Amino acid sequence: MIKGSNSRRDFIRNAAIIAGSFVLLDGCSGNSTPANNQNSGQPTGQKEKKGNEKEVTAAEDLMREHGILRRALLVYGEAAVRLHQNPSGVPPEALLRTANLFRTFGEDYHEKKLEEAFIFPTVKQKGGGAASLADVLAAQHERGREITDYIIASTNAGKIGSNARQLADTLYNFIRMYEHHAAREDTIVFPAWKDALTDDQYDELTDKFEDIEHEQFGEDGFEDAEKQISEVEGIMGLSDLSKLTAPAPPRTASTT
Repeated sequence: MIKGSNSRRDFIRNAAIIAGSFVLLDGCSGNSTPANNQNSGQPTGQKEKKGNEKEVTAAEDLMREHGILRRALLVYGEAAVRLHQNPSGVPPEALLRTANLFRTFGEDYHEKKLEEAFIFPTVKQKGGGAASLADVLAAQHERGREITDYIIASTNAGKIGSNARQLADTLYNFIRMYEHHAAREDTIVFPAWKDALTDDQYDELTDKFEDIEHEQFGEDGFEDAEKQISEVEGIMGLSDLSKLTAPAPPRTASTT
């Protein structure tokens, strides 16, 4: 349980500020480990893009999807603080919409259709440090789905009841888990996965990931998800990035 001290509240407030680096994952080794045996032996062709739209590679796709999920964590972090201080200041709609977005875009698509189907099997086959993380990450996916169920159930009635503090604690624990989870994927698992692929395999999966996204959401899956989280940020008063600029640090005592 989260205690009521100021330091704890400050910690919660900052829990959703993600410190993980957005690794660009440029460069690929010549390792010929199969990419989950997808499209083996098929020629690679780059899809034509609308107008001057540039192709989004598989690694870039994974990273920007993490960006949507990180923004959802920021909403959860702000909600956790308010639930402890003033539960009536948290619009249930904002939490419900965030949980539904995390379910459809994060859990049902990004986790199940990409990471669990392609990324984790490849890194486990390659071995090494990333392979040892795959089972833990998969278990955390399952725990995250349990938590999403709880958030949806807690807000589906259009109000937040007497479990406000328990909901806040649950949000905090989810944020803490997923911050570390996504940071390990960005800096260890995704680079190891890309390094396990040949150039042709990587190009094939770039096309495959795009096909899966279109099958799941239509032509503008990422754009729609970004629009949804932007609307939630508006409900929570988090739209103006300039207002989120950190205050200047305290002045240090001058020395003589």
